[in-house]
Amino acid sequence: MNTHFDHVAQGGSSLALQQNRVLRNTYMLLALSMIPTVIGAMVGIQMQFSFLAGSPFIAFMLFLGIAWAFMYGIEKNKNSSLGVALLLGFTFFMGLMLSRILQVALGFANGGSMITLAAGGTGAVFFTMASIATVSKRDFSNMGKFLFVGMVVVLLAIVANIFLQIPALSLAISAVAVMIFSAYILYDLSRIVQGGETNYVSATLAVYLDIYNVFVSLLHLIMAFTGERD
Repeated sequence: MNTHFDHVAQGGSSLALQQNRVLRNTYMLLALSMIPTVIGAMVGIQMQFSFLAGSPFIAFMLFLGIAWAFMYGIEKNKNSSLGVALLLGFTFFMGLMLSRILQVALGFANGGSMITLAAGGTGAVFFTMASIATVSKRDFSNMGKFLFVGMVVVLLAIVANIFLQIPALSLAISAVAVMIFSAYILYDLSRIVQGGETNYVSATLAVYLDIYNVFVSLLHLIMAFTGERD
């Protein structure tokens, strides 16, 4: 009888070890992925990078196409070092894309402080959600469908607003995106803690995209409400 309980205990502890390892590796790779992002953003700012600025709809569709190609490649190779290399390449590309909004922010008198505030806010959101996912031990996987629908609605609203160009809608999209992707951080980290996600490359990709979207949406809102012209 004891041996049965021993097996169960061993199974439980090895599962906990695996979950901790996935979580630790995810955090390490996430930290590493910020380096190509920053380099990409700095290169983009230096180059005055503007991705098909004349045609926002084609630019957005092309951006989604490239991003999805990267994500497909990362998922296909998630068990090899090629997956990590593709992930770091993807984060450089995302940094390059980020440079556009950073250039706009830096055009304001208080651009630097707004970027810092958005980064600090994103860090606070991440820390809060990571703490809830790790400490509460609750399973948040039932949020998945709801969040996915929310994300699709946000994407459709972004496409619609490319044509409509309504500033209030743009702010509403950013506000909803902050909430949805903050909840996605909780959902994705909870999946690791609960053992639903066992590959740290896939986990890092998911959490990276959540953080990226929270940062961009927060920065957009901060610029709209606190941007100071020279």
